[in-house]
Amino acid sequence: MQLEVRRNILLAGLFLALFFASLDQTVVGTAMPRIIGELGGLSIMAWVTTAYMLTSTTIVPIAGKLADLFGRRIIYVIGIIVFMAGSALCGTSSNMTELILYRALQGVGGGIMMPMAMTIVGDVFPPEERGKWQGLMGGIFGLSSVVGPTIGGYIVDNSSWQWVFYINLPVGALAAATIAIGLHGEKPLIEKVVIDYAGAITLIISTVSLLLGLNLGGTDYSWTSWQIIGLLLLAMVSAVLFIAAEQRAAEPILSLELFKNRVFTITNIVGFLMGLGMFGSLMFLPLFLQGVIGVSATSSGNTMLPMMFAMIGASTLGGRLVTKVSFRSLFVSGMSLMSLGFYFLSTMTVNTSQIIAIVYIILIGLGMGLIMPTVTIAVQSAFGARQRGVATSATQFFRSIGGTLGMTLLGVVFNYRSIALMEEEFFPLIQNRPDLQAGPLNSMLVAAHSHPQSLFNVLLSPDSVQQIPAEVQQILLPPLKATLADSLQTVFFVAMAITIVGIAISFLMGNAGIEKKNNPPATVEQAGITLFAEGFVTETEIAAELVPDLLEDKQDEPKQK
Repeated sequence: MQLEVRRNILLAGLFLALFFASLDQTVVGTAMPRIIGELGGLSIMAWVTTAYMLTSTTIVPIAGKLADLFGRRIIYVIGIIVFMAGSALCGTSSNMTELILYRALQGVGGGIMMPMAMTIVGDVFPPEERGKWQGLMGGIFGLSSVVGPTIGGYIVDNSSWQWVFYINLPVGALAAATIAIGLHGEKPLIEKVVIDYAGAITLIISTVSLLLGLNLGGTDYSWTSWQIIGLLLLAMVSAVLFIAAEQRAAEPILSLELFKNRVFTITNIVGFLMGLGMFGSLMFLPLFLQGVIGVSATSSGNTMLPMMFAMIGASTLGGRLVTKVSFRSLFVSGMSLMSLGFYFLSTMTVNTSQIIAIVYIILIGLGMGLIMPTVTIAVQSAFGARQRGVATSATQFFRSIGGTLGMTLLGVVFNYRSIALMEEEFFPLIQNRPDLQAGPLNSMLVAAHSHPQSLFNVLLSPDSVQQIPAEVQQILLPPLKATLADSLQTVFFVAMAITIVGIAISFLMGNAGIEKKNNPPATVEQAGITLFAEGFVTETEIAAELVPDLLEDKQDEPKQK
Protein backbone atom coordinates (compact mmCIF):
# COMPACT_ATOMS: atom_id res chain seq x y z
CA MET A 1 0.00 0.00 0.00
CA GLN A 2 1.33 3.44 -0.92
CA LEU A 3 2.70 5.54 1.89
CA GLU A 4 0.35 8.47 1.21
CA VAL A 5 -2.73 6.24 1.26
CA ARG A 6 -1.69 4.57 4.51
CA ARG A 7 -1.03 7.92 6.11
CA ASN A 8 -4.48 9.19 5.13
CA ILE A 9 -6.09 6.06 6.55
CA LEU A 10 -4.09 6.50 9.74
CA LEU A 11 -5.08 10.16 10.08
CA ALA A 12 -8.75 9.27 9.62
CA GLY A 13 -8.44 6.74 12.44
CA LEU A 14 -6.62 9.21 14.70
CA PHE A 15 -9.26 11.88 14.18
CA LEU A 16 -12.09 9.41 14.81
CA ALA A 17 -10.50 8.05 17.98
CA LEU A 18 -9.63 11.50 19.31
CA PHE A 19 -13.11 12.83 18.62
CA PHE A 20 -15.11 10.04 20.21
CA ALA A 21 -12.77 9.76 23.22
CA SER A 22 -12.93 13.50 23.97
CA LEU A 23 -16.64 13.63 23.12
CA ASP A 24 -17.35 11.04 25.79
CA GLN A 25 -16.09 13.41 28.48
CA THR A 26 -18.85 15.95 27.73
CA VAL A 27 -21.71 13.88 26.36
CA VAL A 28 -22.12 11.88 29.58
CA GLY A 29 -22.73 14.97 31.69
CA THR A 30 -25.90 15.78 29.76
CA ALA A 31 -27.25 12.30 30.37
CA MET A 32 -26.52 12.21 34.11
CA PRO A 33 -29.94 13.48 35.29
CA ARG A 34 -31.65 10.69 33.34
CA ILE A 35 -29.13 8.10 34.57
CA ILE A 36 -29.66 9.15 38.18
CA GLY A 37 -33.40 8.99 37.65
CA GLU A 38 -33.13 5.32 36.70
CA LEU A 39 -30.17 4.10 38.75
CA GLY A 40 -30.38 6.37 41.80
CA GLY A 41 -27.15 7.11 43.67
CA LEU A 42 -27.33 10.91 43.62
CA SER A 43 -24.96 11.09 46.61
CA ILE A 44 -22.15 9.37 44.67
CA MET A 45 -22.88 10.93 41.27
CA ALA A 46 -19.61 12.90 41.27
CA TRP A 47 -17.65 9.64 41.28
CA VAL A 48 -18.82 8.90 37.72
CA THR A 49 -16.54 11.73 36.63
CA THR A 50 -13.92 11.33 39.36
CA ALA A 51 -13.34 7.62 38.61
CA TYR A 52 -12.73 8.38 34.93
CA MET A 53 -10.39 11.24 35.79
CA LEU A 54 -8.39 9.17 38.27
CA THR A 55 -7.67 6.28 35.92
CA SER A 56 -7.21 8.33 32.74
CA THR A 57 -4.71 10.71 34.36
CA THR A 58 -2.76 7.93 36.09
CA ILE A 59 -2.35 5.74 33.02
CA VAL A 60 -1.10 8.50 30.68
CA PRO A 61 2.68 8.36 31.41
CA ILE A 62 2.61 4.55 31.70
CA ALA A 63 0.90 4.26 28.31
CA GLY A 64 3.43 6.63 26.75
CA LYS A 65 6.32 4.48 27.97
CA LEU A 66 4.65 1.25 26.83
CA ALA A 67 4.19 2.78 23.39
CA ASP A 68 7.92 3.50 23.27
CA LEU A 69 8.68 -0.10 24.30
CA PHE A 70 6.14 -2.11 22.30
CA GLY A 71 5.19 0.30 19.52
CA ARG A 72 2.30 2.71 18.96
CA ARG A 73 0.06 0.33 17.02
CA ILE A 74 -0.51 -2.37 19.63
CA ILE A 75 -0.82 0.05 22.57
CA TYR A 76 -3.22 2.37 20.75
CA VAL A 77 -5.46 -0.47 19.57
CA ILE A 78 -5.47 -1.95 23.08
CA GLY A 79 -6.48 1.46 24.42
CA ILE A 80 -9.41 1.66 22.00
CA ILE A 81 -10.52 -1.88 22.87
CA VAL A 82 -10.38 -1.14 26.62
CA PHE A 83 -12.32 2.08 26.07
CA MET A 84 -14.97 0.27 24.03
CA ALA A 85 -15.24 -2.51 26.63
CA GLY A 86 -15.73 0.04 29.40
CA SER A 87 -18.28 1.91 27.30
CA ALA A 88 -20.26 -1.25 26.54
CA LEU A 89 -20.26 -2.24 30.21
CA CYS A 90 -21.41 1.26 31.23
CA GLY A 91 -24.50 0.72 29.10
CA THR A 92 -25.32 -2.48 31.02
CA SER A 93 -25.03 -0.86 34.47
CA SER A 94 -27.88 -1.69 36.82
CA ASN A 95 -26.76 0.61 39.65
CA MET A 96 -24.51 3.62 40.18
CA THR A 97 -21.68 1.58 41.73
CA GLU A 98 -21.36 -0.54 38.58
CA LEU A 99 -21.40 2.57 36.40
CA ILE A 100 -18.57 4.11 38.44
CA LEU A 101 -16.44 0.96 38.15
CA TYR A 102 -17.04 0.69 34.41
CA ARG A 103 -16.26 4.37 33.94
CA ALA A 104 -12.94 3.76 35.71
CA LEU A 105 -12.19 1.02 33.16
CA GLN A 106 -13.21 3.36 30.36
CA GLY A 107 -10.83 5.95 31.77
CA VAL A 108 -7.92 3.52 31.39
CA GLY A 109 -8.66 3.28 27.67
CA GLY A 110 -9.16 7.03 27.37
CA GLY A 111 -5.87 7.72 29.14
CA ILE A 112 -4.08 5.52 26.61
CA MET A 113 -5.78 7.05 23.59
CA MET A 114 -5.60 10.80 24.21
CA PRO A 115 -1.80 11.34 24.14
CA MET A 116 -1.16 8.56 21.62
CA ALA A 117 -2.71 10.48 18.74
CA MET A 118 -0.35 13.39 19.33
CA THR A 119 2.60 11.00 19.58
CA ILE A 120 1.82 9.33 16.26
CA VAL A 121 1.48 12.69 14.50
CA GLY A 122 4.99 13.44 15.76
CA ASP A 123 6.17 10.12 14.31
CA VAL A 124 4.72 10.41 10.81
CA PHE A 125 5.27 14.12 10.11
CA PRO A 126 8.50 16.13 10.10
CA PRO A 127 8.77 19.00 12.62
CA GLU A 128 7.78 21.68 10.12
CA GLU A 129 4.48 19.89 9.32
CA ARG A 130 3.47 18.83 12.82
CA GLY A 131 2.13 22.22 13.76
CA LYS A 132 -0.90 22.28 11.49
CA TRP A 133 -1.88 18.71 12.41
CA GLN A 134 -1.43 19.22 16.14
CA GLY A 135 -3.45 22.42 15.84
CA LEU A 136 -6.17 20.59 13.94
CA MET A 137 -6.30 17.94 16.65
CA GLY A 138 -6.63 20.66 19.26
CA GLY A 139 -9.54 22.00 17.21
CA ILE A 140 -11.18 18.58 17.14
CA PHE A 141 -10.85 18.35 20.91
CA GLY A 142 -12.47 21.77 21.27
CA LEU A 143 -15.22 20.88 18.79
CA SER A 144 -16.13 17.79 20.80
CA SER A 145 -16.55 19.98 23.87
CA VAL A 146 -18.96 22.20 21.94
CA VAL A 147 -21.15 19.53 20.33
CA GLY A 148 -20.96 16.98 23.17
CA PRO A 149 -23.78 18.38 25.31
CA THR A 150 -26.01 18.78 22.24
CA ILE A 151 -25.43 15.20 21.11
CA GLY A 152 -25.96 13.91 24.63
CA GLY A 153 -29.21 15.82 24.94
CA TYR A 154 -30.48 14.53 21.60
CA ILE A 155 -29.70 10.92 22.51
CA VAL A 156 -31.39 11.20 25.90
CA ASP A 157 -34.47 12.92 24.45
CA ASN A 158 -34.93 10.47 21.59
CA SER A 159 -33.60 7.19 22.99
CA SER A 160 -32.37 5.61 26.22
CA TRP A 161 -29.36 6.91 28.14
CA GLN A 162 -27.49 3.66 27.41
CA TRP A 163 -26.92 4.82 23.84
CA VAL A 164 -24.68 7.60 25.16
CA PHE A 165 -22.21 4.75 25.72
CA TYR A 166 -23.23 2.33 22.96
CA ILE A 167 -22.69 4.96 20.26
CA ASN A 168 -18.96 4.68 20.93
CA LEU A 169 -18.81 1.05 19.80
CA PRO A 170 -19.15 1.33 15.98
CA VAL A 171 -17.01 4.49 15.89
CA GLY A 172 -14.38 2.83 18.06
CA ALA A 173 -14.31 -0.30 15.93
CA LEU A 174 -13.80 1.79 12.78
CA ALA A 175 -11.06 3.83 14.46
CA ALA A 176 -9.25 0.70 15.66
CA ALA A 177 -9.38 -0.86 12.18
CA THR A 178 -8.06 2.22 10.39
CA ILE A 179 -5.25 2.74 12.91
CA ALA A 180 -4.25 -0.94 12.71
CA ILE A 181 -4.13 -0.70 8.91
CA GLY A 182 -2.36 2.65 8.90
CA LEU A 183 0.39 1.44 11.26
CA HIS A 184 0.77 -2.00 9.70
CA GLY A 185 4.41 -3.00 9.50
CA GLU A 186 5.50 -0.63 12.26
CA LYS A 187 9.06 -1.36 13.30
CA PRO A 188 9.87 -1.79 17.00
CA LEU A 189 12.07 0.99 18.35
CA ILE A 190 13.59 -1.00 21.22
CA GLU A 191 14.77 -4.59 20.77
CA LYS A 192 14.89 -5.68 24.42
CA VAL A 193 11.82 -4.76 26.46
CA VAL A 194 12.34 -4.15 30.18
CA ILE A 195 9.27 -3.03 32.17
CA ASP A 196 9.69 -0.73 35.14
CA TYR A 197 7.21 -2.38 37.52
CA ALA A 198 8.42 -0.52 40.61
CA GLY A 199 8.06 2.81 38.85
CA ALA A 200 4.59 1.96 37.55
CA ILE A 201 3.30 0.85 40.97
CA THR A 202 4.68 3.83 42.89
CA LEU A 203 3.46 6.25 40.20
CA ILE A 204 -0.06 4.81 40.35
CA ILE A 205 -0.17 4.99 44.16
CA SER A 206 1.21 8.52 44.22
CA THR A 207 -1.06 9.89 41.51
CA VAL A 208 -4.26 8.25 42.77
CA SER A 209 -3.56 9.33 46.36
CA LEU A 210 -2.87 12.91 45.30
CA LEU A 211 -5.96 13.18 43.09
CA LEU A 212 -8.19 11.57 45.71
CA GLY A 213 -6.87 13.88 48.41
CA LEU A 214 -7.39 16.97 46.26
CA ASN A 215 -10.90 15.92 45.19
CA LEU A 216 -12.17 14.81 48.61
CA GLY A 217 -10.53 17.55 50.69
CA GLY A 218 -12.87 20.33 51.73
CA THR A 219 -15.94 18.46 50.46
CA ASP A 220 -16.30 14.92 51.77
CA TYR A 221 -13.65 15.41 54.45
CA SER A 222 -12.02 18.32 56.22
CA TRP A 223 -8.55 19.30 55.01
CA THR A 224 -7.25 18.53 58.49
CA SER A 225 -8.93 15.11 58.72
CA TRP A 226 -6.77 12.02 59.00
CA GLN A 227 -8.18 10.74 55.71
CA ILE A 228 -6.96 13.71 53.66
CA ILE A 229 -3.68 14.10 55.52
CA GLY A 230 -3.07 10.37 55.13
CA LEU A 231 -3.76 10.46 51.38
CA LEU A 232 -1.46 13.44 50.81
CA LEU A 233 1.31 11.89 52.92
CA LEU A 234 0.94 8.63 50.98
CA ALA A 235 1.21 10.61 47.75
CA MET A 236 4.42 12.30 48.93
CA VAL A 237 6.05 9.08 50.16
CA SER A 238 5.10 7.25 46.96
CA ALA A 239 6.48 10.12 44.88
CA VAL A 240 9.83 9.84 46.69
CA LEU A 241 9.84 6.07 46.11
CA PHE A 242 8.96 6.67 42.46
CA ILE A 243 11.94 8.98 42.00
CA ALA A 244 14.20 6.43 43.67
CA ALA A 245 12.85 3.66 41.41
CA GLU A 246 13.37 5.77 38.28
CA GLN A 247 16.99 6.39 39.16
CA ARG A 248 17.65 2.64 39.18
CA ALA A 249 15.35 1.44 36.37
CA ALA A 250 16.80 0.30 33.06
CA GLU A 251 13.75 1.66 31.18
CA PRO A 252 12.11 4.14 33.58
CA ILE A 253 8.46 5.09 33.15
CA LEU A 254 9.38 8.78 33.32
CA SER A 255 13.13 9.13 33.09
CA LEU A 256 14.55 11.89 35.24
CA GLU A 257 17.03 12.50 32.42
CA LEU A 258 14.17 14.10 30.46
CA PHE A 259 14.11 16.98 32.91
CA LYS A 260 17.72 17.86 32.05
CA ASN A 261 16.33 19.04 28.72
CA ARG A 262 15.41 22.68 29.17
CA VAL A 263 12.61 22.66 26.59
CA PHE A 264 10.98 19.62 28.20
CA THR A 265 11.14 21.09 31.70
CA ILE A 266 10.00 24.62 30.85
CA THR A 267 7.26 23.39 28.52
CA ASN A 268 5.77 21.09 31.14
CA ILE A 269 5.88 23.83 33.78
CA VAL A 270 4.01 26.11 31.37
CA GLY A 271 1.47 23.36 30.66
CA PHE A 272 1.07 22.72 34.37
CA LEU A 273 0.46 26.43 35.09
CA MET A 274 -1.96 26.69 32.18
CA GLY A 275 -3.93 23.78 33.62
CA LEU A 276 -3.71 25.32 37.08
CA GLY A 277 -5.29 28.57 35.93
CA MET A 278 -7.50 27.33 33.11
CA PHE A 279 -9.30 24.28 34.51
CA GLY A 280 -9.51 25.74 37.98
CA SER A 281 -11.11 28.99 36.89
CA LEU A 282 -13.43 27.68 34.17
CA MET A 283 -15.48 25.88 36.80
CA PHE A 284 -16.29 29.26 38.38
CA LEU A 285 -17.43 31.05 35.22
CA PRO A 286 -20.86 29.35 35.12
CA LEU A 287 -21.25 30.26 38.80
CA PHE A 288 -20.81 33.94 37.96
CA LEU A 289 -23.03 33.80 34.88
CA GLN A 290 -25.89 32.05 36.65
CA GLY A 291 -25.52 33.37 40.18
CA VAL A 292 -24.55 37.00 39.56
CA ILE A 293 -25.69 37.90 36.03
CA GLY A 294 -28.72 35.64 36.41
CA VAL A 295 -28.73 33.77 33.09
CA SER A 296 -30.16 30.26 32.76
CA ALA A 297 -28.02 27.13 32.79
CA THR A 298 -28.56 26.74 29.02
CA SER A 299 -27.62 30.35 28.35
CA SER A 300 -24.58 29.92 30.58
CA GLY A 301 -23.43 26.98 28.46
CA ASN A 302 -23.98 28.99 25.29
CA THR A 303 -21.89 31.82 26.73
CA MET A 304 -18.94 29.44 26.91
CA LEU A 305 -19.22 28.51 23.22
CA PRO A 306 -17.39 31.61 21.88
CA MET A 307 -14.44 30.77 24.12
CA MET A 308 -14.31 27.24 22.69
CA PHE A 309 -14.51 28.52 19.10
CA ALA A 310 -11.77 31.03 19.88
CA MET A 311 -9.65 28.21 21.27
CA ILE A 312 -10.25 26.11 18.12
CA GLY A 313 -9.24 28.98 15.82
CA ALA A 314 -6.19 29.94 17.88
CA SER A 315 -5.13 26.30 18.15
CA THR A 316 -5.13 25.98 14.37
CA LEU A 317 -3.29 29.29 14.00
CA GLY A 318 -0.80 28.43 16.74
CA GLY A 319 -0.06 25.11 15.07
CA ARG A 320 0.97 26.96 11.92
CA LEU A 321 2.86 29.76 13.63
CA VAL A 322 5.00 27.34 15.65
CA THR A 323 7.16 26.67 12.59
CA LYS A 324 7.76 30.39 12.07
CA VAL A 325 8.35 31.80 15.55
CA SER A 326 9.98 30.58 18.75
CA PHE A 327 8.13 28.50 21.32
CA ARG A 328 8.74 31.30 23.80
CA SER A 329 6.83 33.77 21.64
CA LEU A 330 3.73 31.59 21.53
CA PHE A 331 3.88 30.73 25.24
CA VAL A 332 4.28 34.38 26.24
CA SER A 333 1.52 35.48 23.85
CA GLY A 334 -0.87 32.77 25.03
CA MET A 335 -0.22 33.34 28.72
CA SER A 336 -0.52 37.11 28.24
CA LEU A 337 -3.93 36.75 26.60
CA MET A 338 -5.06 34.46 29.42
CA SER A 339 -3.74 36.91 32.01
CA LEU A 340 -5.56 39.78 30.33
CA GLY A 341 -8.76 37.75 30.20
CA PHE A 342 -8.53 36.82 33.87
CA TYR A 343 -7.79 40.43 34.81
CA PHE A 344 -10.96 41.58 33.07
CA LEU A 345 -12.91 38.76 34.72
CA SER A 346 -11.62 39.95 38.11
CA THR A 347 -13.23 43.36 37.44
CA MET A 348 -16.72 41.99 36.78
CA THR A 349 -19.51 43.14 39.09
CA VAL A 350 -23.24 42.66 39.45
CA ASN A 351 -23.64 45.24 36.67
CA THR A 352 -21.52 43.33 34.12
CA SER A 353 -23.51 42.22 31.07
CA GLN A 354 -23.41 38.80 29.46
CA ILE A 355 -21.92 40.28 26.27
CA ILE A 356 -19.00 41.80 28.18
CA ALA A 357 -18.36 38.46 29.92
CA ILE A 358 -18.25 36.76 26.51
CA VAL A 359 -15.60 39.20 25.27
CA TYR A 360 -13.45 38.52 28.32
CA ILE A 361 -13.60 34.75 28.06
CA ILE A 362 -12.81 34.88 24.34
CA LEU A 363 -9.41 36.27 25.34
CA ILE A 364 -8.86 33.22 27.55
CA GLY A 365 -9.85 30.90 24.69
CA LEU A 366 -7.38 32.60 22.35
CA GLY A 367 -4.58 32.20 24.88
CA MET A 368 -5.37 28.55 25.51
CA GLY A 369 -5.43 27.85 21.78
CA LEU A 370 -1.96 29.29 21.22
CA ILE A 371 -0.43 27.30 24.07
CA MET A 372 -1.97 23.84 23.72
CA PRO A 373 -0.47 22.68 20.37
CA THR A 374 2.82 24.44 21.11
CA VAL A 375 3.31 22.41 24.29
CA THR A 376 3.10 19.13 22.38
CA ILE A 377 5.18 20.25 19.41
CA ALA A 378 7.94 21.72 21.57
CA VAL A 379 8.39 18.51 23.57
CA GLN A 380 8.23 16.27 20.50
CA SER A 381 10.86 18.32 18.72
CA ALA A 382 13.23 17.88 21.66
CA PHE A 383 13.39 14.07 21.44
CA GLY A 384 13.65 11.30 18.91
CA ALA A 385 11.07 8.59 18.34
CA ARG A 386 12.48 6.32 21.08
CA GLN A 387 11.35 8.79 23.77
CA ARG A 388 8.55 10.61 21.98
CA GLY A 389 5.75 8.54 23.49
CA VAL A 390 6.64 9.17 27.12
CA ALA A 391 7.63 12.79 26.43
CA THR A 392 4.31 13.56 24.72
CA SER A 393 2.32 11.79 27.44
CA ALA A 394 4.12 13.79 30.11
CA THR A 395 2.65 17.04 28.73
CA GLN A 396 -0.90 15.80 29.23
CA PHE A 397 -0.08 14.26 32.59
CA PHE A 398 1.30 17.49 34.08
CA ARG A 399 -1.50 19.56 32.55
CA SER A 400 -4.11 17.25 34.12
CA ILE A 401 -2.38 17.38 37.50
CA GLY A 402 -2.29 21.16 37.20
CA GLY A 403 -6.01 21.25 36.41
CA THR A 404 -6.90 19.16 39.44
CA LEU A 405 -4.66 21.22 41.70
CA GLY A 406 -6.12 24.40 40.22
CA MET A 407 -9.68 23.36 40.99
CA THR A 408 -8.64 22.61 44.55
CA LEU A 409 -6.54 25.74 45.08
CA LEU A 410 -9.09 28.15 43.62
CA GLY A 411 -11.87 26.31 45.41
CA VAL A 412 -10.11 26.97 48.72
CA VAL A 413 -9.62 30.63 47.74
CA PHE A 414 -13.31 30.94 46.93
CA ASN A 415 -14.42 29.28 50.16
CA TYR A 416 -12.26 31.39 52.46
CA ARG A 417 -12.99 34.64 50.64
CA SER A 418 -16.75 34.07 50.51
CA ILE A 419 -16.89 33.12 54.21
CA ALA A 420 -14.98 36.26 55.16
CA LEU A 421 -17.19 38.51 53.02
CA MET A 422 -20.39 36.95 54.34
CA GLU A 423 -19.31 37.58 57.93
CA GLU A 424 -17.99 41.09 57.25
CA GLU A 425 -20.63 42.46 54.89
CA PHE A 426 -23.68 40.28 54.35
CA PHE A 427 -24.75 39.15 57.83
CA PRO A 428 -24.27 42.59 59.46
CA LEU A 429 -26.45 44.06 56.72
CA ILE A 430 -29.44 41.79 57.36
CA GLN A 431 -29.19 41.02 61.08
CA ASN A 432 -31.35 44.01 62.05
CA ARG A 433 -34.12 43.07 59.66
CA PRO A 434 -36.83 41.27 61.67
CA ASP A 435 -38.78 40.47 58.49
CA LEU A 436 -35.87 38.25 57.40
CA GLN A 437 -35.55 36.48 60.75
CA ALA A 438 -39.00 34.88 60.56
CA GLY A 439 -40.62 32.31 58.33
CA PRO A 440 -38.84 29.83 56.04
CA LEU A 441 -35.84 32.13 55.58
CA ASN A 442 -34.94 31.92 59.26
CA SER A 443 -33.69 28.32 59.12
CA MET A 444 -31.78 29.09 55.92
CA LEU A 445 -30.03 32.07 57.48
CA VAL A 446 -29.21 30.13 60.65
CA ALA A 447 -27.64 27.34 58.59
CA ALA A 448 -25.72 29.91 56.54
CA HIS A 449 -23.74 30.97 59.62
CA SER A 450 -22.14 27.49 59.58
CA HIS A 451 -22.04 27.15 55.79
CA PRO A 452 -22.26 30.66 54.30
CA GLN A 453 -21.92 29.41 50.72
CA SER A 454 -25.19 27.49 51.07
CA LEU A 455 -27.02 30.78 50.51
CA PHE A 456 -25.48 31.00 47.05
CA ASN A 457 -27.60 27.99 46.07
CA VAL A 458 -30.60 30.30 46.22
CA LEU A 459 -29.12 32.35 43.39
CA LEU A 460 -28.60 29.21 41.29
CA SER A 461 -32.17 27.93 41.69
CA PRO A 462 -34.96 29.94 40.01
CA ASP A 463 -37.55 27.86 41.89
CA SER A 464 -36.02 28.84 45.25
CA VAL A 465 -36.00 32.51 44.27
CA GLN A 466 -39.68 32.37 43.28
CA GLN A 467 -40.60 31.09 46.75
CA ILE A 468 -39.17 34.24 48.36
CA PRO A 469 -41.59 37.20 48.56
CA ALA A 470 -40.78 39.98 46.10
CA GLU A 471 -40.15 42.58 48.80
CA VAL A 472 -37.75 40.21 50.57
CA GLN A 473 -35.95 39.47 47.31
CA GLN A 474 -35.17 43.18 46.93
CA ILE A 475 -33.51 43.14 50.35
CA LEU A 476 -31.78 39.77 50.28
CA LEU A 477 -30.60 39.17 46.70
CA PRO A 478 -28.57 42.33 45.85
CA PRO A 479 -26.08 41.99 48.75
CA LEU A 480 -25.93 38.22 48.21
CA LYS A 481 -25.05 38.72 44.53
CA ALA A 482 -22.49 41.37 45.44
CA THR A 483 -20.84 39.00 47.91
CA LEU A 484 -20.68 36.22 45.32
CA ALA A 485 -19.28 38.59 42.71
CA ASP A 486 -16.59 39.88 45.09
CA SER A 487 -15.61 36.32 46.01
CA LEU A 488 -15.24 35.34 42.36
CA GLN A 489 -13.23 38.47 41.65
CA THR A 490 -10.60 37.13 44.03
CA VAL A 491 -10.66 33.73 42.32
CA PHE A 492 -10.07 35.26 38.89
CA PHE A 493 -7.35 37.53 40.27
CA VAL A 494 -5.47 34.51 41.66
CA ALA A 495 -5.87 32.78 38.28
CA MET A 496 -4.36 35.88 36.66
CA ALA A 497 -1.41 35.71 39.07
CA ILE A 498 -0.84 32.07 38.11
CA THR A 499 -0.73 32.90 34.40
CA ILE A 500 1.64 35.82 35.05
CA VAL A 501 4.01 33.32 36.64
CA GLY A 502 3.58 31.32 33.43
CA ILE A 503 4.72 34.33 31.42
CA ALA A 504 7.86 34.66 33.53
CA ILE A 505 8.62 30.93 33.21
CA SER A 506 8.13 31.11 29.43
CA PHE A 507 10.99 33.57 29.08
CA LEU A 508 13.35 30.89 30.41
CA MET A 509 12.75 28.89 27.22
CA GLY A 510 15.36 30.89 25.36
CA ASN A 511 15.16 30.95 21.57
CA ALA A 512 14.04 27.33 21.20
CA GLY A 513 12.02 26.66 18.09
CA ILE A 514 11.74 24.50 15.00
CA GLU A 515 14.65 25.43 12.76
CA LYS A 516 17.53 23.79 10.96
CA LYS A 517 21.25 24.36 11.39
CA ASN A 518 23.80 24.43 8.62
CA ASN A 519 25.90 21.85 10.46
CA PRO A 520 23.36 19.44 11.94
CA PRO A 521 24.35 17.08 14.76
CA ALA A 522 25.11 13.54 13.68
CA THR A 523 22.93 11.71 16.19
CA VAL A 524 19.68 12.11 18.09
CA GLU A 525 21.65 12.25 21.34
CA GLN A 526 23.81 15.08 20.03
CA ALA A 527 20.66 16.89 18.90
CA GLY A 528 19.38 16.71 22.47
CA ILE A 529 22.70 18.02 23.83
CA THR A 530 22.65 20.89 21.35
CA LEU A 531 19.08 21.69 22.34
CA PHE A 532 19.94 21.77 26.04
CA ALA A 533 23.08 23.79 25.59
CA GLU A 534 22.05 26.34 22.97
CA GLY A 535 18.30 26.58 23.47
CA PHE A 536 17.03 25.64 20.04
CA VAL A 537 15.45 22.52 18.60
CA THR A 538 16.94 20.45 15.80
CA GLU A 539 15.48 17.29 14.37
CA THR A 540 17.34 16.84 11.13
CA GLU A 541 17.05 14.40 8.26
CA ILE A 542 20.14 12.63 9.60
CA ALA A 543 18.55 12.17 13.00
CA ALA A 544 15.32 11.00 11.36
CA GLU A 545 17.20 8.30 9.47
CA LEU A 546 18.50 6.90 12.75
CA VAL A 547 14.89 6.35 13.90
CA PRO A 548 12.93 4.61 11.07
CA ASP A 549 9.64 6.22 10.13
CA LEU A 550 6.62 4.39 11.50
CA LEU A 551 5.10 4.31 8.05
CA GLU A 552 8.21 3.24 6.14
CA ASP A 553 7.46 0.02 4.27
CA LYS A 554 9.93 -2.75 4.87
CA GLN A 555 10.14 -3.31 1.11
CA ASP A 556 11.00 0.31 0.38
CA GLU A 557 14.50 1.22 -0.66
CA PRO A 558 16.31 3.58 1.70
CA LYS A 559 15.82 7.18 0.70
CA GLN A 560 18.84 8.78 -0.92
CA LYS A 561 20.01 12.03 0.44
